[in-house]
Amino acid sequence: MTDGRGGQPAAARPHGDQPDGGQPDGQAADAVVAAGHATVHLLLRLGLPRDPRATRHLGTFLAVTAATVLVTRALLAASGYPQLGGGDLHVAHVLWGGLLMAVAFLLLLSFLGPVLRPIGAVLGGIGFGLFVDEVGKFVTSDNDYFYEPTAAIIYATVVALGLVVEWLHGRRPRDPREALAGAVDEAVAGVAGGFTHDARNRARTLLEEAGDVRGAAETAALLRAVPEDDDELPDPVGAVARGTVRVLHALVRARLVPWVAVLLLVSAAVVTITRGLLRWGDLGGLWWVAAGVVVSGVVGVLLAVMGLLRVGRDAVDGYRWFRRSGLVSLLVTQFFLFRLSEWDASWGLLVDLLVLGVVSAELAVLRRAQEERDDARADEADAAAGAGSEQPRTVR
Repeated sequence: MTDGRGGQPAAARPHGDQPDGGQPDGQAADAVVAAGHATVHLLLRLGLPRDPRATRHLGTFLAVTAATVLVTRALLAASGYPQLGGGDLHVAHVLWGGLLMAVAFLLLLSFLGPVLRPIGAVLGGIGFGLFVDEVGKFVTSDNDYFYEPTAAIIYATVVALGLVVEWLHGRRPRDPREALAGAVDEAVAGVAGGFTHDARNRARTLLEEAGDVRGAAETAALLRAVPEDDDELPDPVGAVARGTVRVLHALVRARLVPWVAVLLLVSAAVVTITRGLLRWGDLGGLWWVAAGVVVSGVVGVLLAVMGLLRVGRDAVDGYRWFRRSGLVSLLVTQFFLFRLSEWDASWGLLVDLLVLGVVSAELAVLRRAQEERDDARADEADAAAGAGSEQPRTVR
């Protein structure tokens, strides 16, 4: 059993917290330790709490990776694919990618605290993008940079890493001990250089989420002891994220835009199915690519139609189906499109990202409104119950 806020198991509390104040015997002590040990996730027992901001950092890494590949290809095409070096010497950009990844590792392994992680994610993403862009040279016997399946290989790699991130961070809710570890992690930078307003708020929010787990009181005292300091390394990722959220919510407030996004979602799926059917006979042994385009496109349309049927009765549920349709297009259909039309599919990828962003922003607004309505109903019910209990009883 745990306490009401996800704290330490009752059986794992220190001996001084025993209700009778006594010391358990040897067998009871072993049972106490075993019970407390069993309630802790394996990663935590191995000393691996997840970073509360890991999804942002890893999302930055993958987004910068994809953007680097597209920008690199565009710049090379515009400049005529120049060769750095001369004669038999060719300094491929995979080397610059490896260097940037090494710099990212050097920074992240040299300094404590969360401050450098956004910059490490950007540098690592650029480095990995430059590295994976040349995958065609390393999977072909003639070092063919223009190997046709390269775009699909790169896209599949980014998607696979994204699914690993979701599996690691999205399938299991954050443990209170991980929230406490995140607050302590924020304090690492604070004890050395002081807290900015935002950093202190992040640490306090995580501490509140942790509840009364062991060490929370000591961490609260540490946070209070950290002085104020307005100087902090710039966070370009945070600035871009905040700007993106503002733009998406501005689009959502224009009530027509979410429906335009859904219309784009359905239209893109129909166009995708048509392209797959038209190319089916031209692909020969690659018929499975066209089949994948058609099947995933049909699934996307069905999910979008399901959302249209449900959104009138339950807006949150309807937009969940729209989001599923967008995810199918982004994670599955786009892979086959990159194999079908190589780099031309990049435009469809940008449309998918924009549509999915707008739909996700609308879903967040709808969920928040629903939670506020639920809270208001709960408050009204509590008030009614309190008023009922205060009515005078009739003495018989």
